[in-house]
Amino acid sequence: MTKKHGILSQLKENYLFAVIRGKSAEDATKISEAVYDGGIKNIEVTFTTPQADESIKTLAKKYADTDMVVGAGTVMDAITARLAIVAGAEFIVSPNFVPEISTVCNTYAVPYLPGCGTVTEVASAMATGVEVVKVFPGGILGPAFIKNVHGPIPHVEMMPSGGVSLDNMNQWMANGAWAVGIGSALTKGLEGDDYSKATENAKAFVDKYNNLK
Repeated sequence: MTKKHGILSQLKENYLFAVIRGKSAEDATKISEAVYDGGIKNIEVTFTTPQADESIKTLAKKYADTDMVVGAGTVMDAITARLAIVAGAEFIVSPNFVPEISTVCNTYAVPYLPGCGTVTEVASAMATGVEVVKVFPGGILGPAFIKNVHGPIPHVEMMPSGGVSLDNMNQWMANGAWAVGIGSALTKGLEGDDYSKATENAKAFVDKYNNLK
């Protein structure tokens, strides 16, 4: 198994992605650790977080021998993608499809999950070697988008991000989601320096997923 496919296999096994948007690198790291304690193992630290690469570096080093898979989100250009990979990111996620990012990721054998909202975008991403696309914005496109795309393109894998909740996770799974990305729902109720709520929220998603699968 190649490095890229090994990472994809682990990401799929973990299934749930935590989309982490911290107020600082330290905040992102603490949210990530709290979410991991709750059972979510795919950690996507977004570059809307100041010095996101520092958080990625910290997590990649600390959890190197665990089942946590650390990646970078909201990656908008190839330079940021390489910065994230050098910091230790094992997957790269974008809100849109950027061919240059796909090239960088292929060079380093790292999965690239670009945001796609049309069949044309999905096909364009696949043409550069992308194997899993992010359905974004998931809240607008809805679970049926996956099923509809799988009609003409059954072999593309799709992960919704944005709009995934405890109430609709079953719909995403039923329509063929390869995995699901969970964002602000994980930090709902978080106050100050107490990150226990993030652990609690993460556990709720893990329990829901285990009941559904």
